Amino acid sequence: MPISAVPARVLTVAGSDSGGGAGIQADLKTMLAHGVHGMSVLTAVTAQNSLGVQGAWELPVEAVRAQYRSVVDDIGVQAVKTGMLSSAALVETVAELLADTDVPVVVDPVGVSKHGDPLLAAEALDSVRTKLLPAATVATPNLDEVAQLTGVSVRDETGMRRAAIGVLGFGPRWVVIKGGHLPGEPVDLLTDGTEEHWLRAPRHDNRHTHGTGCTLASAIACSLALGRDVPTAVREAKAYVTGAIAAGFPLGAGIGPVDHGWRLR
Repeated sequence: MPISAVPARVLTVAGSDSGGGAGIQADLKTMLAHGVHGMSVLTAVTAQNSLGVQGAWELPVEAVRAQYRSVVDDIGVQAVKTGMLSSAALVETVAELLADTDVPVVVDPVGVSKHGDPLLAAEALDSVRTKLLPAATVATPNLDEVAQLTGVSVRDETGMRRAAIGVLGFGPRWVVIKGGHLPGEPVDLLTDGTEEHWLRAPRHDNRHTHGTGCTLASAIACSLALGRDVPTAVREAKAYVTGAIAAGFPLGAGIGPVDHGWRLR
């Protein structure tokens, strides 16, 4: 029997969402939907459902480092995506591991959940700025995270440009400023400080959008692992997430998830 071709391998370093809509669970579903082999380094366990985060427990630094080395040293990776890294110690450990891995890195600087729950200690912000963002091929902050990182409060597209300059100042090669929370059609700005790509999409009247940030970052990582350049990877990821939002479905009593498998249904 012939040995199947090995798919591209993508690693997520993030927290678990017990409700299955965001975090590691969203990342692995997104990776399956993109035809890559998803692998995971768990940084935290959350008790989480459609109403919010009821509890979070961080894993020890040694456990995170051991998971990462196990996967990277034996299996190898073509791209890494980072999500919830709740403490300065975890941020610095992951940044150090990434510096030693020569593949594209997508950093989703997770600060606040969809429900407004804080997922990053205040003292870890500086480590994100000085250690993690410099390791990023692409950083994907939402407007709340932009305000946390740069102090820029974005109200319009001009503000998005200002925010992008602020984030690029910390060292990522590219940044996607996600403007979905602004009024009007959802627009994201992708820039490396020279090129600018404004990515627009129709707004879907669907409140079930849990997991959009994790899903977008993972989809970008998948396309980078498959050899796309950054603008193509981000454009493809935006199209995938737009479809997933349109197909988002109700779960529980609160905000339901996007549908990671929408292309398969």
